[in-house]
Amino acid sequence: MTDPVLRSYPCWDYPSYHAGETVALFIPCFIDQFFPTVGIATVKLLEGEKIPLEFPPEQTCCGQAAFNSGYWVEAKKVMEHFAHVFRSYRWIVTPSTSCAAMCRIFFEQLDPDSEAAKLGKRVFEISEFLVNILGKTDFSSECNKKVALHIGCHGRRELGIVDPPLRLLENIRGLVYTPIPDMEECCGFGGTFSVKMAGTSIAMGKRKAANILASGCELVTTLDMSCVMHFGGVMQRDPSMKNIPIVHLVELLAG
Repeated sequence: MTDPVLRSYPCWDYPSYHAGETVALFIPCFIDQFFPTVGIATVKLLEGEKIPLEFPPEQTCCGQAAFNSGYWVEAKKVMEHFAHVFRSYRWIVTPSTSCAAMCRIFFEQLDPDSEAAKLGKRVFEISEFLVNILGKTDFSSECNKKVALHIGCHGRRELGIVDPPLRLLENIRGLVYTPIPDMEECCGFGGTFSVKMAGTSIAMGKRKAANILASGCELVTTLDMSCVMHFGGVMQRDPSMKNIPIVHLVELLAG
């Protein structure tokens, strides 16, 4: 299974995971508040691989919302708190491409010489951790549906996460992959962009939803539920697609 628009994306030099090493879970704000089943599925998958997990309770936001809005002073304070909470962990895993990109890419932009910038390189999105670090692609899961995959801009462009989710999908029994037309196009969410530029954002969301419908899928899976808050809302308001379920990839894998 290949992405028909796969291009030259960043190629990371991934470290090696050694059995028994603890992984810290970073569960972003929107997953904690709106999509808790994604966090539960993430735990189920990693525990199934016998990986020791810890959830630092002091964790909050990674600062992405403030950073994207231009409030870099405020974002830096949140970033520093993140670094303080996670500083003792070699492995930090999150089920969000946008938050992983904030840590690994944009912490360095905020303060290139900081502890947080170095720590951000230890943050991995769940599908890349499973495939590129653990070498795990088959979870004996099953889904007898036509499935479309949405990869958000941060995952595709900043982190280059395209191959890992496709490799995971191709090992799900009964699943038929249906590519979304113009899949590289943004869904229009962009965090606070959807608030500040509502008209443009809604138009982009409607186009993404129409392309999802055109794929002929019976289910949509994604690596980033923040995008779902936008195009999923558009789909819920359209009788032609409101019954197409949307789930995070870890939920498919975890059954």
